[in-house]
Amino acid sequence: MTTSLPASVDPKAIQEVLDGRWAHVRRDARENLNDPDFLPVYGENVQEARERVTRAAKKLADSGRVGFGFPKEYGGEDDSGGSVTSIEMLAFGDLSLMVKAGVQWGLFGGALQLLGTKRQHDKYLRDVMSFDLPGCFAMTETGHGSDVQQLRTTCTYDPATETFDMHTPHQAARKDYIGNAAKDGRMAVVFAQLITQDKNHGVHAWLVPIRNADGTPCTGVTIGDDGPKAGLNGVDNGRLTFDHVTVPRDMLLDRYGQVAADGTYTSSIENETRRFFTMLGTLVRGRVSVGGSAASATKLALDIAVRYGNVRRQFAAPGEEREIVINDYLVHQRKLLPALATTYGLHFAQGELVGTMHDVQSAAELDEEAQRELESRAAGLKVAQTWHATSTIQMCREACGGAGYLQENRLPHLKADTDVFTTFEGDNTVLLQLVAKGLLTGYRDTFGSLEGWGKVGFIADMVRETVLERTAARALIARLIDAVPGRDDEVPMLDRGWQLKMFEFREKHSLEGAIRRLRKNSTTEGMAPFDMFNDVQDHVLKTAQTHIERVVLEAFVAGVDRTTDSAAKELLDRLCDLYALSAIEADKAWFLEHGQLTPARAKLLTSTVNQLHRELRPHVITLVDAFAIPAGWKAAQILEEEPDRQEAMAARDAEVRGEAEGDQTSGESATDLEVAPAQ
Repeated sequence: MTTSLPASVDPKAIQEVLDGRWAHVRRDARENLNDPDFLPVYGENVQEARERVTRAAKKLADSGRVGFGFPKEYGGEDDSGGSVTSIEMLAFGDLSLMVKAGVQWGLFGGALQLLGTKRQHDKYLRDVMSFDLPGCFAMTETGHGSDVQQLRTTCTYDPATETFDMHTPHQAARKDYIGNAAKDGRMAVVFAQLITQDKNHGVHAWLVPIRNADGTPCTGVTIGDDGPKAGLNGVDNGRLTFDHVTVPRDMLLDRYGQVAADGTYTSSIENETRRFFTMLGTLVRGRVSVGGSAASATKLALDIAVRYGNVRRQFAAPGEEREIVINDYLVHQRKLLPALATTYGLHFAQGELVGTMHDVQSAAELDEEAQRELESRAAGLKVAQTWHATSTIQMCREACGGAGYLQENRLPHLKADTDVFTTFEGDNTVLLQLVAKGLLTGYRDTFGSLEGWGKVGFIADMVRETVLERTAARALIARLIDAVPGRDDEVPMLDRGWQLKMFEFREKHSLEGAIRRLRKNSTTEGMAPFDMFNDVQDHVLKTAQTHIERVVLEAFVAGVDRTTDSAAKELLDRLCDLYALSAIEADKAWFLEHGQLTPARAKLLTSTVNQLHRELRPHVITLVDAFAIPAGWKAAQILEEEPDRQEAMAARDAEVRGEAEGDQTSGESATDLEVAPAQ
């Protein structure tokens, strides 16, 4: 392997490619979102946190920076991509504020905008944007979260009064974990089964007032507080129960389904399941925002850990007086650098996703195929980004030792606040099944029937239908793979085409393995549909995971290709190598089992990864500098003390050198000095 990286790289050149299509939104946030209320306050109680975050949400509304995704006629910008980007930037601050903003303007406001009609927009949208009408998104029930289609809350139409009757039939049907419900919410978008003329037309959404002007619950509405949580103390999560609450007919969000005065139901989408998924598909922005926000928290944690590792010293090498910076240890590099490489890859994948979402939602007509593809990609990347955040923030906490355990150093807050990201806006395991179902459906559509398996309706009921994903970078990827020379065991580890080929082979093999097992089960006499799928669920989830990793690598490759600065491009290219080879190394057993690595090549893989760490080590600060997180946003005492720590270390080093010179003069060797590890 050659070491051809430039001696230095301008982080602004990398920042330029990272900032991407919505660079203006990122720049505006960095320059203007500097209010102390937007940052976590260490040691505050739940009530104080809620009051501060509510105050901050109003300030955010007053700044005019919440309207990116709303129509221009109401003061917005019709820019759904800008909306997600602004949430990503807000997530560098207090994540409670990000979540509260996401509930108010993403979920509550987004549902009103995308499921409602102009008369409802005219009446409520401006007040939602100004935060004069705080709202909730009441979908999840205590007994039903992921299986939204089976929600138990009912809303029954009475033509005699031209009103709906909203009712919670039992405690398992109460709306739970609802942001803004416990304290601030005055109205909720409530999802329930629409019943009219004795027929259930499936899940729809209504605008339902939950509090009066004086803050008391509306008639028939019971409001509870979910109580202390592991994190996100500034978010007032609560419970809502409806005891035959009267809802006017015009409060049904009826873009996709209408109820006439006499109770007649009509919809432009006749199929109930298709209508349900079309309605939910319009709300994909929330899931995209959660993934992007998790990525912001990960970047912040890495920024803190990398900078601390560049000044923290532990132990001296034999014969040396000066202790070694912990970032110089290979084991420390193996913690931070692969996580940093994955974070970059996920950033580029998120950028592609946001761009696709914006284009799909901006189209004059709904493209159902593109919408399904978008939902599948959003689900997969949300899984990857939130699980990566959970593992990386924990790793960064450990990398900072005892300092990482102090609230004042931000990492405990990041750890606690992001933990729930893996289960809200879709439980990650369920979302993996959604991704896998898209791949299985795509296989069937491309290669024909799945034979017996194609008749098993249970699987189609479990997860929505999606299509085989596509990516704009496929031409570049195909060219690189086609250019792979010779036999695989002779190809250099840093050949990008070989890396892509490994990821592609693993995904294809996993998918075909899942197909074979499903086919076999479908021909097993007496095997129940549930057992047919449950028996291969592990294989199906593996298929989805390999698919997501391949998508991320391809996005990373495309991001490198777009980089115009030559030095920045070389550095990102090498970081992409680390992402690819670290992922292969992590799954080395699979590649060995399936004949894609020989034992000798597996050893070469590990040595190549180690060499990449040595090459990238001098650039580790540059790579976090490129995130361009303003210093005032980090709220980590460990970073504020960095200049003092560097000065103290320099003074200590000078003192040690002086003592060594004195000891040598008196006949003692410098190697006899005992240097205690820093505490």
